[in-house]
Amino acid sequence: MAVVPKSTAELAAVLEEPVDLDFQLPDPEDEEILEYDFQQQVDNAWRVCDRFDLQTEIWRGRILRVVRDREKKGGDSRGAGFLNWLKSREISKSQAYSLIELANSADTLLAEGKLNPDAIKNFSKRAFVETAKSPPEVQQLVSDAAQKGDRITRREVKQLADEWTAMSSELLPDEVKEKATAGIMPARYLAPLVKEMEKLPESHLKPLQQAVEANPDVDTVKQVTSDARSLAKYLDAAAQVQALQHSSLDMELALEEALRLDCLNTASDLVKQASVLEQTVGKLYTTWKRLGSLADRLYVDTGASTPHLRSLLNCLDRLGGEVIEVPLDDTGEQIIRLKVMME
Repeated sequence: MAVVPKSTAELAAVLEEPVDLDFQLPDPEDEEILEYDFQQQVDNAWRVCDRFDLQTEIWRGRILRVVRDREKKGGDSRGAGFLNWLKSREISKSQAYSLIELANSADTLLAEGKLNPDAIKNFSKRAFVETAKSPPEVQQLVSDAAQKGDRITRREVKQLADEWTAMSSELLPDEVKEKATAGIMPARYLAPLVKEMEKLPESHLKPLQQAVEANPDVDTVKQVTSDARSLAKYLDAAAQVQALQHSSLDMELALEEALRLDCLNTASDLVKQASVLEQTVGKLYTTWKRLGSLADRLYVDTGASTPHLRSLLNCLDRLGGEVIEVPLDDTGEQIIRLKVMME
C-alpha cells in the first residue's frame, strides 16, 4: 500500500522525484481510429491537464497570499520582501495578484457552500476564472451544473450567464422572455440587448421595447441591439463635446431626425469623433506647453560649450513655437501647420 505524505515537507520531498504525465495519445495518421474515439481520447487528456493546471494555480495563489500577508505583518510597509520573493521565482507582480485573486475566488465559492471541492475537477481553468467573476446568481447556476457532473467550459459559463441576464432583466417584454424560456429565442442574442439597454435613460427605452415586442425574432433583436448601442454612443459622446454645450442645438430633436432617416450610427460616430478631437486638442496643448517649458529650461542650462544640445533645441523649435509644423510623410513634401492662439 502506498504511503501518503502527511505534511508539505514530505510532499515536497516526494515531488523531488519528477513524475511526468504520460498519455497514450492517438496516432493522428491512424485511419482505423473513428473520429469520435479520436476526439474522446484527446479530450480526456486535455481535461486532465486542465484539472492539474487549475488546482495548481489555486494553490499557487494561496501560497502567494500567505507570503504577502506575512510580509505585510512583519516586513516593511512597501512590500519589498514580497517583491523580492516574487523576483527570485521569476513571477511578475501582476501574475502574482492574478493568482491570489483566483485563490480568493475559489475560497469564497467553497466557504459560501456554492461549490463542493470535488466539483472543481469539472471546470476548465478559464471557466473557473469566469465563474468567479460572475454575479452570485450565475455562480450558483454554474456550481449546480458542475456538482451534477457537467463539464464546465467558458462556453457553458457564458450560456448560463446569458440565460440569467435575459430572464432576470425587467427591460425585456414578457413575450420575449417566454420565447427564451421555450428555447425559441436563444439567450445569446438577448443578453447583449439587455446590456446595451441598461446604458440608456428610461426615456429612450420604450421605442426599443416596442420594436422587440412587435417582432420578437432574432433579426429584430439584432437590429434593436445595434440601435441601442449607437444610441448609447450618441448620448455619451454628446454629453462630452464642449462645442455642443453652449449652443442652441436641441440634441433630442437631432436624435429624432437621425432615427427617422435611419442614420443614427453615422450621427453617433460623428459626435464620438468630435469628442475624440476635443480631447486630442486638449492633450496636444498640454504636451506643447510641457515641451516649451523643457526647452526653455534646457536653453538656460546650455551655452556655447554645448553646441549639439543647442542644435537639438533648434531642430525641435518647429514643434515648440507658436506654429507647430509636422511632416505627414517621409519626404517632407506634405506638412501640416497648426497655430496655437490663446484667448
